[in-house]
Amino acid sequence: MTKNIGAIDRITRAVLGAIFVLSFFFLKSLLFKIILLILGIVLIFTAITGFCGLYKVLGISTCPLKEGGKT
Repeated sequence: MTKNIGAIDRITRAVLGAIFVLSFFFLKSLLFKIILLILGIVLIFTAITGFCGLYKVLGISTCPLKEGGKT
């Protein structure tokens, strides 16, 4: 997998993912809790790996190009 998520994007995903996972413990609606928990886990996973499948499908990359033009 080629990384397609830049540093700022990764930090944003990690922070939002943590907020979503922690909100699981404070909300009352079970459906909303489950949705936020899944979204939080996905955001944290993509922040750790630096790869987003949706970005790949859409042809988006927030990762800066390295020397030689390869990411």
